[in-house]
Amino acid sequence: MALLVVGLGNPGPEYAGTRHNAGGWVVKELARRWKALPGGPQAEYRSWNAMVHGHTVTLLEPSTWMNRSGEAVTAYRDQHGLETPELLVVADDVYLPAGHLRLRASGSSGGHNGLKSIEQALATREFARLRMGVGSVTASRLREHVLEAPLEDEAALLERTKAQAAETVEYWLVEGIIAAMNRINRRVPREVSEP
Repeated sequence: MALLVVGLGNPGPEYAGTRHNAGGWVVKELARRWKALPGGPQAEYRSWNAMVHGHTVTLLEPSTWMNRSGEAVTAYRDQHGLETPELLVVADDVYLPAGHLRLRASGSSGGHNGLKSIEQALATREFARLRMGVGSVTASRLREHVLEAPLEDEAALLERTKAQAAETVEYWLVEGIIAAMNRINRRVPREVSEP
């Protein structure tokens, strides 16, 4: 069974280091770890392919804007086929403290435009999603917050969290969604919990 891991973000170098691109950071980290090979160029996405723990895995980063992420997933599905149990989407989350991860087998978009677009494109919420906390702000600063690069201290924490997120994807591959959820959702990062 081929598996698909989608890391959400906005296209272009000006957005690469911003909090909203946390999903893309994780996909690139996995491509590096797994020595994944680039897939053929597509207008809607960039992809890499790897064999990991006996699974064929495609890593996908949409080339569309965040609120049109579903177009990238649809383009992949039309070319390669896709069942939702084979899909894991990695996204930033402003409602989780920086450094926290949350893995779910399904659920709502929680107001995240990338997840919302994929839900609409697939006509279902029944796909796994890994959320990476990037810190919360007031509603009036939400857009600015996600489109800014993290400050120095936060950047170091998010770099560690990116590595933990990549490990979480590997748990999903090897152990399945329920075991991976039990392992990850109980973990409280020391950097966040200590005063």
